[in-house]
Amino acid sequence: MSPRRTLLSPVDPPQSTIYTDFEPPVRRWYHYVPITMTVCLMLAPHPSLLYVLVRYHLQTREDPLAFGAHLLATYALTFMAFSSLIICVSRDPGPVSLQDADSISPTARRRREDDEDDAEEIELTEALVSIDYNAPGRWCNKCWAPKPERTHHCSECNRCVLKMDHHCPWLASRCVGHRTYPAFVHFLTTVTLLAMYITVICSRALLFAFRNPYAVDDTTPIHEISLAFYGAVITIVIGSFLCYHLYLISTNQTTLENLSPFMLLRHLPPLPSYTGDRLSNPPIEPELSYDQRRLVRDAHNSIRIYDVGWRRNWAQIFGWKGRWGWVPRVLYGGATKGSGKYFPMNPKADDMLARLAEELVRAEKDR
Repeated sequence: MSPRRTLLSPVDPPQSTIYTDFEPPVRRWYHYVPITMTVCLMLAPHPSLLYVLVRYHLQTREDPLAFGAHLLATYALTFMAFSSLIICVSRDPGPVSLQDADSISPTARRRREDDEDDAEEIELTEALVSIDYNAPGRWCNKCWAPKPERTHHCSECNRCVLKMDHHCPWLASRCVGHRTYPAFVHFLTTVTLLAMYITVICSRALLFAFRNPYAVDDTTPIHEISLAFYGAVITIVIGSFLCYHLYLISTNQTTLENLSPFMLLRHLPPLPSYTGDRLSNPPIEPELSYDQRRLVRDAHNSIRIYDVGWRRNWAQIFGWKGRWGWVPRVLYGGATKGSGKYFPMNPKADDMLARLAEELVRAEKDR
């Protein structure tokens, strides 16, 4: 005899118990190949770089002060890059636990500025009863748990991640989320700065070799050319990725939010004066016509749900409390403030979303 269905079980739950502790997925040896390549790419230029520094600054220029300064700068950046890489790999990107059940209550939609000080605790039963199971993005049927704002389910990790940015195979097949995003940006920054620094010092040494061909040996310019080219390639590749994330921080977006325009649909208010049966309320992507899809894509370029100004956007990611709060930011990136469940909302977003809902209804009538 099948168990009686209750209000708290609108759909059949998975075999695991609700809110069970997260068990990390089993990772095979091949999951660690990309991060091994990452480490090798970071360490590969150092033997040649030491050779260039010794041959150029110590033996040719006889400038031990410059040698020591370049050595200190190079390995300081290398240390910071490895520190943030370790944080990205070892720290949980953002667990959605039992304590996150209050994020699906009606008060969650108000997006309070300081969630740690103002958030009220709600009993599990009350939270589950208040769930609209049909509302997009409010409940994860795979984890069988509530989904706080900006939380997404990662199919690779088989779990939900708070403010998930993306899943990165280069970080031992782990996600970048609320608790690891600052360290991830710190890693991109330090790697880019290190590559730029190596490019500059090796290019200057190479220029000296061209101008003074009899002052250097035949081997050193080969190392200098290789390092300058290697550093330039890494600077262009990683630097482009870094610039993209600096843009995301300034506009308060994640990679998923920026690349997925139809995520706007979950934030739409109830469709005004709509009595048809072809659209859900709010609508979902498969129900939209071609014209409606274009409306959503165009609106995605102007509607920034969580953009509260670039200063406050940056403060959400890299802000700190206390006198020495900047130290972890410099050393390894630190961690994002707050619990990752609530985020302040762009005050103009509600009006823009309401206009988008009206345009979708108008397009539906002309369909």
